[in-house]
Amino acid sequence: MVLIDTQLTASEVLRAFHHDEPYLMLGAAFSTVAIVSIGYCVLRRRFDALVIWMAIFAYLYGQRLWLDSALLGMSLPNSPFFDRLRMGSTFLIPIPGFIFFQVAGFMRGRGKAITAVLCTFFLFLVGATFAFGPLKQFQWINNGIVVLGMVFILVRSLRRGPADRDFVVIRRGILCFVALALWDNTIAAYRMQTRVEPYGFAVLLACLGYVAARRSLERDVELGEIHKELELARRIQLSILPGAFPPSADFVVAARYVPMTAVAGDLYDFLLTGDRQAGLLIADVSGHGVPAALIASMVKMAATSQRANAAHPAQVLAGMNAALCGNTQGQFVTAAYVHLDAQTRELRYAAAGHPAMLLLRAGAVTEVAENGLLLAVSELADYSEKTLPLEPGDRLLLYTDGLVEARNVDGKLLGEEALIGALHGTVGLTPDEAADRLVAAAQQWAAVQDDDLTVLVCDFAGAQ
Repeated sequence: MVLIDTQLTASEVLRAFHHDEPYLMLGAAFSTVAIVSIGYCVLRRRFDALVIWMAIFAYLYGQRLWLDSALLGMSLPNSPFFDRLRMGSTFLIPIPGFIFFQVAGFMRGRGKAITAVLCTFFLFLVGATFAFGPLKQFQWINNGIVVLGMVFILVRSLRRGPADRDFVVIRRGILCFVALALWDNTIAAYRMQTRVEPYGFAVLLACLGYVAARRSLERDVELGEIHKELELARRIQLSILPGAFPPSADFVVAARYVPMTAVAGDLYDFLLTGDRQAGLLIADVSGHGVPAALIASMVKMAATSQRANAAHPAQVLAGMNAALCGNTQGQFVTAAYVHLDAQTRELRYAAAGHPAMLLLRAGAVTEVAENGLLLAVSELADYSEKTLPLEPGDRLLLYTDGLVEARNVDGKLLGEEALIGALHGTVGLTPDEAADRLVAAAQQWAAVQDDDLTVLVCDFAGAQ
């Protein structure tokens, strides 16, 4: 008698396996697609919302097919928790699906609010299932909402017309899935026929995967073009910066320019007025990236137009301000300019909202400040200049605020005192070595570089 029961049980298991075999294979295939998709995003180190939500959608559906299998039901008979888990997982599946459609552009406008409401309602069904058990009423409500939601998406896709290839592909997948789902939930539900909805989901998943992959590749191509354009912009911007300071018996100048991104809003220039005279300009445009770089090129042109006034810093800044006002689209510019004269052994300095110049003399560091209003704020802005004597061995430092505003992991700024200490530590170093050390101090302090870094170090040799 036991042998007969065992044979019957084996026969039932075999029959259940043959019935579940296609769904188990589909479940494994959907889960594999999901894992491969997630792995694709991890390898690229880029979050692709379309791929991620499609993967979650596929994984949950694949796991639902496994949970619905008769084999698993036979191994866990009369398990209330399993019954709740099986139905609760069913109500989770539509959530990533509808979010995918929203990200893909099928649920724009009011569709976003509808997506939020639907997701909230599905989560409510999950909670209600675990609280009250797997009631058939919950299943009917879920089926009705899913079908209505898919029909809504289908109607929205029809409005886009045949020109949008993605919408055409998605539309066909939805049509197949909705048709087979309706069959399973109407005629097949009463006649106990084989389920065909998973095959419709396979078609829909293939359509979703095609759209997600195509858009991902398109974004990669677009990103590649953007990188090419940024690289070209970087080369163009570097070309507007001056080369090495001309050999001079009086002055040795080192410049360092470290943009935060491919292009930056920092700028420096040399306005040479004679063999024994030199003008050093440094500027910083508000903001970062391409907009700041475009304004920086305008600042360069404005500075070049003031070469005739190079010996008078206040006039240089006033002329630059007049040229920039009304042309910077609301972005402002800080700048500092110093004119050095080896014959008279004096310097003239003026600034427009820029950090003070530092002077290292005889082992002591002092600030040289003479600030006016930022450039491009008002045509009525007035600038004044300060005149100081130059002594052999003087070292001047012009810099942008990215140097002192570097933040460590605790959010603490490097600050002016630390910069003064770092400049004091450059005694005995060449201007090139000093500039490298100052930039390195900011980079070592900062957790990440969140601003452009520009440094000008100038030594006065005092040749006769």
